[in-house]
Amino acid sequence: MPTLSTSIADALTALRRGELVAMPTETVYGLAANACDETNVQQIYRLKGRPSHNPLIVHVANAAMAQRYVTWNALAQALSEAFWPGALTLILPKRAECPIAPSVSAGGDTLAMRCPAHPIAHALIDAFDGGLAAPSANRSGRLSPTRAAHVAEEFADSDLLILDGGACQIGLESTVVDCTGDTPRVLRPGSISEDTLVSVTPAKASIQPTVTMDPCLRRGDETALKSPGLLTSHYAPSLPVRLNAREKRAGEALLGFGEMPCDKNLSFSGDLPEAAANLFDYLRELDQPRYNCIAVAPIPESGIGAAINDRLRRAAADR
Repeated sequence: MPTLSTSIADALTALRRGELVAMPTETVYGLAANACDETNVQQIYRLKGRPSHNPLIVHVANAAMAQRYVTWNALAQALSEAFWPGALTLILPKRAECPIAPSVSAGGDTLAMRCPAHPIAHALIDAFDGGLAAPSANRSGRLSPTRAAHVAEEFADSDLLILDGGACQIGLESTVVDCTGDTPRVLRPGSISEDTLVSVTPAKASIQPTVTMDPCLRRGDETALKSPGLLTSHYAPSLPVRLNAREKRAGEALLGFGEMPCDKNLSFSGDLPEAAANLFDYLRELDQPRYNCIAVAPIPESGIGAAINDRLRRAAADR
């Protein structure tokens, strides 16, 4: 059975022994391994059942640590100064002779880097003094965990050490920005919107539109991905998901938004950050055999609503 702990020392010992540790971040809980240890990283893929072409994010303590592994540029500097520590992942070219395990980048020539803001994650990375590869701490394709109990439920048959940091504040995975070209591109939307990103980019830089769902990126497709979170079917409960529902049909559970009769409400007041923080938690609660489907009310596309709708479209995609 998993062990819940609040001890950074215990987690540090486990990582140095080549074991996995689940750690809280402000976005979702991550399943962490030494990013420079191929054997340790492969444990992540095996435990999650994650496709080998789906890369991992390397979590670092600061920009200086990130620069051990990637080639830095003006865009990365501007974005890291504005949003690190925080819910922003930067895609950058690997440095020559980069020590990061090859499977972290799925064999590609770029790496995804993030500096989390959660004090427990930050303290663990700082004490480890090296990058931690850490995708969401759940079975591949399933709902991301926003509480330690979700992680324990996902991996009930393992001896995983879980650092319990309470409920995640944001509740959705980080915004991912490709910084390898002349123009930055959002590969995955998150709590940091495109408009906010544009406001801090260097002169003449603009943000290309967010990558939309590609019907070719389905589970089983071996095409190497540049970023996590791009598979068409992802973030999914066991039950089918029906979107833009204004009322529920027979046998359905209704996940509402705003003032409406429903089984669970993401935010009665229509607050999008509150809805994001509740999304995965409430989808888990409604993912029960007594229902035949989870119907979800319309969510505005503004701000973090774009990220919420991205996750919902992937949850509702054909599997």
